[in-house]
Amino acid sequence: MTRFWSSRERPLSAVPGWIAWLLALALATQAGSQLAQRARAPSAADLPNAPPALALRLAELGEPAALARLAMIWLQAFDSSGDNAVPYRQLDYTRLVAWLRAILTTDPRSEYPLFAASRIYAEHADPVKARLMLDFIAAEFAADPNRRWPAMAHAALLAKHRLKDLPLARRYAAAIQQLATDDSIPLWAKQMEVFILEDMNELEAAKVMLGGLLAAGRIRDPEEQRFLQGRLQELELRLKAGQQAPNR
Repeated sequence: MTRFWSSRERPLSAVPGWIAWLLALALATQAGSQLAQRARAPSAADLPNAPPALALRLAELGEPAALARLAMIWLQAFDSSGDNAVPYRQLDYTRLVAWLRAILTTDPRSEYPLFAASRIYAEHADPVKARLMLDFIAAEFAADPNRRWPAMAHAALLAKHRLKDLPLARRYAAAIQQLATDDSIPLWAKQMEVFILEDMNELEAAKVMLGGLLAAGRIRDPEEQRFLQGRLQELELRLKAGQQAPNR
């Protein structure tokens, strides 16, 4: 399971109490303006506006990772608090994205905001809200591809299987292939675009891309090389069969 902080960081229990108090005060101030509206009727606006990222960074006082974790815990617990009647699926996603972006800006090394974005909030039945979250993931992925590729890979899968939007899925997969360069990134993530091209029946493009991966010499594992060679041969056979098929 993905870890959101390293063993070198202090546990949440070691965070000074005044930092937690300061965050609670800031969040209470943000939420205060919504209390009258919430008393009238629960709505998707129950989630208060996100504080400016600069405000969070000023509040961190040398503890950005701790403050970001506290903010994420508060955000995820928001819809389950006793006085909130709006589940996250009804939240204002524009505000939700703003919260996630502000938290990620506070601690850019944290994987927690993008994990929640891809594994929880992006899996929304409303395609408009899902796309808002996927757009957020794609925008933030580009800032640190080698660390943030898991969220982007999941975004590509959601675009393909949930939204049935193959061009969007291909765009996300292409970004991984082009920007994520660390050798530790698994092959399946780097070749997602090939599979999506096959689903789009863009066999020639898939063949060219797969051949390029092999020719670049970046695939060093013999088993992976054999697997990709086999896929390349399958594509060539499918293309040949298509060219030989009689026109009707």
